[in-house]
Amino acid sequence: MTTEILINATSYEVRLALVENGNLSEFHMQRPTEKGLMGNVYKGRVVRVLPGMQAAFVDIGLDRTGFLYVDDVCVSSNSPNYNPCITDCANTHVRAQGLHIEGLLTEGQEILVQVSKDPIGTKGARLTCHITLPCRNLVFIPQTDHIGISRKIEDEEVRNRLKTLIEEIRPQNSGFIVRTVAKHASIEELEADMEFLMLLWDDIIDKAELLKSPSLIHEDLDITLRSIRDFFTMDVDSLIIDDPVAHQKLLTHVKTFAPQLHQKISLYQESTPLFEAHNIEVEISRAIEKKVWLRSGGYIIIESTEALSVIDVNTGRYVGKNDLNDTIFKTNMEAAIEIAFQLRLRNIGGIIIIDFIDMENDDHREQLFETFKEAVKKDKSRNNILKLSEFGLVQMTRKRNSENLHQLMCEPCHYCAGEGMIKSRRTICYDIFRMISRNSQKHSGSTITLRVHPRISEILQNEEEKTKYEVEKDIGKRIVVAPSKDLHIEKYEIIWQG
Repeated sequence: MTTEILINATSYEVRLALVENGNLSEFHMQRPTEKGLMGNVYKGRVVRVLPGMQAAFVDIGLDRTGFLYVDDVCVSSNSPNYNPCITDCANTHVRAQGLHIEGLLTEGQEILVQVSKDPIGTKGARLTCHITLPCRNLVFIPQTDHIGISRKIEDEEVRNRLKTLIEEIRPQNSGFIVRTVAKHASIEELEADMEFLMLLWDDIIDKAELLKSPSLIHEDLDITLRSIRDFFTMDVDSLIIDDPVAHQKLLTHVKTFAPQLHQKISLYQESTPLFEAHNIEVEISRAIEKKVWLRSGGYIIIESTEALSVIDVNTGRYVGKNDLNDTIFKTNMEAAIEIAFQLRLRNIGGIIIIDFIDMENDDHREQLFETFKEAVKKDKSRNNILKLSEFGLVQMTRKRNSENLHQLMCEPCHYCAGEGMIKSRRTICYDIFRMISRNSQKHSGSTITLRVHPRISEILQNEEEKTKYEVEKDIGKRIVVAPSKDLHIEKYEIIWQG
């Protein structure tokens, strides 16, 4: 399987595409005007403690306060009743399990926090006191005494080797997690990452003591440099970027943190835009559509709310050959693989309900579930999948750290305000007739002028002409329809004339 990272970089937007065997598998973007906050470290001030929710609102200098749950507060391991603050960062800390938020935080208290989840919809950023600092091979967890190995490194021999290496070189009372990409890392590479992360943490502590709250203490890497840290694994064959300045920045970064990748990075200089040459633009457009067609002729519908996404499977144009059960089974199996792909591509997170077509055969149900479980293994985001229910539903959760692709690239319709539906033209006509009938006695004039959208004008003077005549007869006034293009289709103006 060939895997490429393609980066289209401009001054107003940077887009990253992970392409596997010519197909777009993951898409990420960053705009200077809408930059993500996840991973940033802030010196914040507690503005409100909520005992009823066991949480606190923390001002970190954004439009909306961040949200901090009691489980995300850390306390000194030497004193379980310690109130956390930024001046005790050198000591080992543990989670505030079994403690109450009102005993840990007070209004006005300064505290060091990290954004663990970007603001989504109407919700502010999710915060944590358990700060983590990632590098290419290691993740540093200050204030802990713990060594972790990525679960995706399954070889027990390799896991033990890495754990022994970290134990030998780490400073006392410091925590590290070995990332998947470090499976074959040398001790020199691990030491280099460790030294960089320790210096970064010292710099964060120094800034936290100097700056007033609320302040940004540490900003995570931009998407261009994160491509090396988070996406450029051993499975990636090449990284192609189309901006000379960003290309040079990448090479400088790689020289320090991953010199072995230098030869895999190239600058795209063709006249055809990079994403067009690889057919990525078309794939991005498809990735924000509700309906996704399957090769067989079936299709899936993807609908998302702020906290829940629902995926519906349909046979569509696929009618099979002989047997109904076989047609349904094949559609479901194809849909299972496509859904796993779409979840990753669209970055859909939170609670997800998948409505597969009902199947009576138990073997088919079991095969479908196992196929779907296998298909989501390629996804780096943590997920939890429940067994297929009697109704043919699969319930699952997928870790959500930021807005999905649809939320990033779209906004609510200014007509329907995100409802997806507006009043029918006939309903609007009848609203108008009721309004006229209700207020006709208050006005003495003989003529009423209706300013309406042209589509409403059309139905009033054709399909509803007879109804309009009946209303005129009832109220004893003449109704004149005046089309107006500047009006919203649901808005109208009734002008009473003498």
